[in-house]
Amino acid sequence: MRKRLLTGLFSLFVPALVFAGEYNLTVDRVTIDTGDFIKEGIGYNGKSPGPVLRFKEGENVKINVTNNLDEMTSIHWHGLILPFQQDGVPGISFPGIKAGETFTYEFSVVQAGTYWFHSHSGFQEPDGAFGSIIIEPKGREPFRYDREYVIQLTDKHPHTGDRIMRNLKMMPDYYNREQQTVGEFFSDAKTNGLMNTLKDRMAWGDMRMMKADVEDVQGFTGMINGKGPEQNWTGLFEPGERIRLRFINSSAMTYFDVRIPGLNMTVVQADGNNVQPVNVDEFRIGVAETYDVIVRPRDAQAYTIFAESMGRSGYARATLAPKEGMEAAVPTMRKPARLTMADMGGMHGMDHGDMDHGSMNHGAMDEMDHSGMSGMDHGSMAAMDHSTHGSMGADKEKPDDPFYAKGSGIMPEAANGGKFLSYADLKAQKPLYEEREPTREIELRLTGNMERYTWSINGVKYADADPIRLQYGERVRFKFVNETMMTHPMHLHGMWSILDVGAGQWNPVKHTVSVQPGTTVFMETEVDAPGQWAFHCHLSYHAAAGMFRKVVVEGAPQASQVSAELVTNEGGGA
Repeated sequence: MRKRLLTGLFSLFVPALVFAGEYNLTVDRVTIDTGDFIKEGIGYNGKSPGPVLRFKEGENVKINVTNNLDEMTSIHWHGLILPFQQDGVPGISFPGIKAGETFTYEFSVVQAGTYWFHSHSGFQEPDGAFGSIIIEPKGREPFRYDREYVIQLTDKHPHTGDRIMRNLKMMPDYYNREQQTVGEFFSDAKTNGLMNTLKDRMAWGDMRMMKADVEDVQGFTGMINGKGPEQNWTGLFEPGERIRLRFINSSAMTYFDVRIPGLNMTVVQADGNNVQPVNVDEFRIGVAETYDVIVRPRDAQAYTIFAESMGRSGYARATLAPKEGMEAAVPTMRKPARLTMADMGGMHGMDHGDMDHGSMNHGAMDEMDHSGMSGMDHGSMAAMDHSTHGSMGADKEKPDDPFYAKGSGIMPEAANGGKFLSYADLKAQKPLYEEREPTREIELRLTGNMERYTWSINGVKYADADPIRLQYGERVRFKFVNETMMTHPMHLHGMWSILDVGAGQWNPVKHTVSVQPGTTVFMETEVDAPGQWAFHCHLSYHAAAGMFRKVVVEGAPQASQVSAELVTNEGGGA
């Protein structure tokens, strides 16, 4: 009925396929020069980022991956719809690629758009193991452009991923360089009054949090296409051309706010899927998301692509210019962001330092209530289960703006009063699925303890959690309730996520959905891919600390049931 359903049949016919595209990738130790520092990292075909892989919709591809490391590796094809054995998650979809070995991925390309690939082993991705994917559509695009560039963002830190994780476990604010100061206290007291300021600081103290808890890891250098701000990657154009910029956020932890002073951007794609064009001056790109925009510089001058982190602790910079060597002014970063009580949705009534979410045992309850009892009224159950958490926004059943909370201290405002993209602006160009009611709802509370640097879903870390079990052919409504102070980009492998922005059949289709602090976000999934899949926060150190689940799709028709061998070694990573 839908072409996405055909992917379940693909694995039966692999031997009979003719592979139109064959690619070779090596996984290597590489040297990464950010312009600020030089470090050893991991890359593909001798560099980081790796190459741009170009596929065509409808072709069958074969990718030979040779591991030149002295450790296990893997490659996950982020956002691609394919058989689960080709998804590249050790411990869930395959055993991994041992040192010195070659593994061949084989799959059919059933989509078009901008995507990326990265390691799903340890912290190899934040250490540099990622690249980009462009898939050309069978037919014509619904928009015109004269040339295109991939703009692959990342946050490169002088420390290795392993060292960063050790430091976060030892001291969660180890990398927070935006601590509140005594001067800031007196400034707030002058503006808001001494007693109000004291009450505000005490409320944050009760939560064992700080207003500066916007980013976990600071002190990075922002990079675009492997070049730091001083190295200045440059894309050339002829005045009057329409340029398609394919933005990919390959960061370990950093959300970027992107603008090009002097140029309006028309967003035409989100996470590889066409959207109804929307003109913006700035947009926020979450970790693992992609956005395609069209710009049309009419003058023979340089323009700065400026991407500053959500917490205003660093930035990436590149240039569009008619000739090499031209530069434009680099904007000054805006003031560091601060969380407000509006961001936290009233969570100041909870003690996040002493409260062990795992001891509440909501994880087992939610698995039982929502995953195993499809005949129950889950709407009323959700209201019952969370009646005591109403102040956290869990009773907010209708979508408002699922990305930017009203009154938020981190709600972005475009420079010079321009238009800032919101999730609510995204409408599908063409519905991918028939609109129908979901068969059930599954609630996923995003939980954690900043003082212990543990992250979890429903209060349970991945190592202690049962899989989420879905039935082939159902339509599941996921309810994300963010009970933490961080924004989480949630990524479901293997199946599309239909983000509920209140647009009905025009709701956008994504592979990564951001959930802000203290907010509730809904997405729906057509369960059309048999097998075992990963579902996790795409902040690398959150996934590694436990905000991760395995999803098992059961009950596929015999003709499309994949005969999977159980994979017993541990999986993980982002």
